[in-house]
Amino acid sequence: MEPSCKRKKMEAPEDPPWEALLVLPELESQEVELTLAYAAPVLVRTETSRLVRELAAACPLTKLPHLKRVRARGGTRPLEVLLCLAGSSRGGGATWTLAELLPDGQVDVRGLGEPFLVQVPARAPLTRPQFEEATQHWPTAFHENKRTSQALAGQLFTPQDKVAMQSHMEQAIHAARRGAELGMVPVGAAVVDPATGRVLAVGHDCRNGLHPLFHAALVCIDLVACGQGGGAYSYCDYPACSFLPLDGCPLSPDGLPYICTGYDMYLTREPCAMCAMALVHSRIQRVFYGVPSPHGALGTRYHIHGRKDLNHRYEVFRGVLEGPCRRLGQEPTAH
Repeated sequence: MEPSCKRKKMEAPEDPPWEALLVLPELESQEVELTLAYAAPVLVRTETSRLVRELAAACPLTKLPHLKRVRARGGTRPLEVLLCLAGSSRGGGATWTLAELLPDGQVDVRGLGEPFLVQVPARAPLTRPQFEEATQHWPTAFHENKRTSQALAGQLFTPQDKVAMQSHMEQAIHAARRGAELGMVPVGAAVVDPATGRVLAVGHDCRNGLHPLFHAALVCIDLVACGQGGGAYSYCDYPACSFLPLDGCPLSPDGLPYICTGYDMYLTREPCAMCAMALVHSRIQRVFYGVPSPHGALGTRYHIHGRKDLNHRYEVFRGVLEGPCRRLGQEPTAH
């Protein structure tokens, strides 16, 4: 019998602990966009309140309501006040005088120094990282989304939540393996009702069998519909694709939800644009995926889940059981 130390050396290394990482919509994930404005030092602090009042009336920052008018530079340095945007009509130059920048006679410029150009945030920050970056340029108002901040800090899910999430993703991984045995792309999915923890459907990619468009996410959406008495296909030849029928499952007073309303989907791989839009139309609540895909539409190439021009949005998290999901193998196309 081999010593235990030798056996341990032969064993595959364990995967590091996984984290469910929030995938922000496009605007929330972008770097802070900057624009040019004119500011001036306030040389006489007692004139600050009057200057702010007169500037607000003469040059309102209607396009930049998130910006504070005055910033303190610290120490003995004077305060600085925003005058106006550096519009294209001014040529973006730094040689403009107070008289040229401000409406004639509407602002008493006593106490103001020479104007200068400064970069300021062009949009209100949507996340704390954006806020922290924006305030390095100019003081900015920030209305924090506590849930987003919790998610970014890794504080959204409890240990009990993570145990359940791991179990759901393991079912998706098992389905992916079963599908691979049938010559399918090794991608699996599971749909869960988070209110009860019930797994409503588990499926794998069937594009090489049922239909070329039947990626794993679409299979699971159809399986949920099957469980509700609808669905487009029969999965008799794919035993790893299963759904929970409504028999014995009490309905809410309002009846059935619309397909995936309020449900979570677990995917071993980031879905493509087609599947991401199908998730919009099925009214999914949250999507958890294991690994990104080169043409993925939930964070890699597109951010379909958070587009303001769509009539439904959902939360997305990546990284659940990333190691096992990655070992399923990746194809050059997205799923």
